[in-house]
Amino acid sequence: MSVKALKGFKDIVPGEVETWQYIEKTARDIFHRFDFSEIKVPILEKTKLFVRSIGETTDIVEKEMYTFTDRNGSSLTMRPEGTAPVLRAYIENGLQSKKAVQKLYTIGPMFRHERPQKGRLRQFHQMSVEVLGTDLPRVDAEVVAMAWLIVKELGLTASLEINSLGCKKCRPSFNKALLSFLDQAENLCDDCQRRIKINPLRVLDCKSANCREQYVKAPSILDHICVGCDEHFKSVKEGLGLLGVPYKVNSFMVRGLDYYTRTTFELITGDLGAQSAIGAGGRYDGLVQQLGGPDVPGIGFAMGMERLALLLEQQEQSVPLPAVDIFVAALGETAQKKGFALTHRLRQAGLTVIMDHQDRSLKNQMKQAGRANARYALILGEEELAKGRAVLRNMENREQHDVAVTEDMTGIIMQNVK
Repeated sequence: MSVKALKGFKDIVPGEVETWQYIEKTARDIFHRFDFSEIKVPILEKTKLFVRSIGETTDIVEKEMYTFTDRNGSSLTMRPEGTAPVLRAYIENGLQSKKAVQKLYTIGPMFRHERPQKGRLRQFHQMSVEVLGTDLPRVDAEVVAMAWLIVKELGLTASLEINSLGCKKCRPSFNKALLSFLDQAENLCDDCQRRIKINPLRVLDCKSANCREQYVKAPSILDHICVGCDEHFKSVKEGLGLLGVPYKVNSFMVRGLDYYTRTTFELITGDLGAQSAIGAGGRYDGLVQQLGGPDVPGIGFAMGMERLALLLEQQEQSVPLPAVDIFVAALGETAQKKGFALTHRLRQAGLTVIMDHQDRSLKNQMKQAGRANARYALILGEEELAKGRAVLRNMENREQHDVAVTEDMTGIIMQNVK
């Protein structure tokens, strides 16, 4: 019996991986324009890291984490999100002492044991972005604008929703009003009834249709935030306006993690069914200190690679194919040997070069050059080599000309391939 991939785990094969490479290349380019640095963190962490950061009452910690006990009796977890590991690395490596404001990003796999569906797998991939060391509202606007720019430069259509969750000072006032409202709600699901006792704000993230129908009449957190949070949110909105980023305020957005404060946001699409969020994040002041680090503020977001790839397909956005500079079409044993050595030299010179080693017909090899999206084809035939010539063909405009065959043709080829 053949062995197949685990449920919820998916291979990304040639023909698909090019889309992923395009997304990563676009994102990395934008991150570097905003002066972000890449950080690579382990896939496996101590379980308590996620319990302390994400929150014991979240669906991730309660139901979805891949957690196990190792041979030493330690509880370990495959990372379900990127923020906690990056903050752990920030604290452990003393990054706050190296730069007052750290702007970091990481890209890689995450793991959650949930029901696989379109755009949601048990092994999924995210780009995670964090800014640590500043609570200026314009930084919030800049981080949101960076996420928006990734979507725009990928050619995708989405909408941006923002909210403020207030802070420790003003949250109790809202919780009191929310609890008063929830006392009148009927037939709430088991999760909501449990969350009311532990963290009332989390009920607004419920996916139950009956609960959500009642929550549209719930009090708005924006009516309860303190003066400081209100001014901060106004400045964030002003900043987004200055940057030309369109948004909608959604006062019921709470996000699914306990560590968010003040600014929260989501990038929404209607093209992926129930999995409408392609990116989301917010401010998490106090989380670094909660994890044992200095009292520094932070803000960040995550974007799902699977959902971005699906959205590119759904919205029929073309992905640039990887470019091959030269296809070497060699005909005959002598030409094959010459082409074999030349291909390696051209690769050493920095070009992307491929050749057919099976000495197929010229027609067949030119078809291969076309399928490979080669910019040029270098045709080496026995007769041409005897005359000391080869043919260099521009595959786009079909123009071609002879080039001299020498002991090392690398320089000649490099001069002709622009």
